[in-house]
Amino acid sequence: MALIRFGVSIDKELLQKFDALIKNKKYTNRSEAFRDLIRQELIREQWQGGRKIAGAITLIYNHHKRELVNKLMDIQHDFGEIIISSQHIHLDHDNCLELIAVKGSPSQAQKLSDSLRSVKGVKHGTLSMSATGEGI
Repeated sequence: MALIRFGVSIDKELLQKFDALIKNKKYTNRSEAFRDLIRQELIREQWQGGRKIAGAITLIYNHHKRELVNKLMDIQHDFGEIIISSQHIHLDHDNCLELIAVKGSPSQAQKLSDSLRSVKGVKHGTLSMSATGEGI
């Protein structure tokens, strides 16, 4: 892979804010920060274009809630074609963490995440999407 150098014109105040941001995020130089921003936008474009994603759904829930675990399992079985792995972790006597790895269409991943988060007894849920690595 060849590296190409190019110049960018940017307002001084904006550059100062960017430098403070990347220092906070522990970047060693501007180039790597710019590369990450470009990759993020390319990946976001892939999601919007319906290209396959890889991601994780994180759920926190009270496992004492009646029938909650069964409801969550039923939903996961309905989306078996995009779930590639799941892990159940006991956080304490009342709370569990469920990690669900997904690979497939962004809309299906979002639909699965929304379905799981909306179940009564789920305290919090997030969907984190990334690229599968193809094309970036």
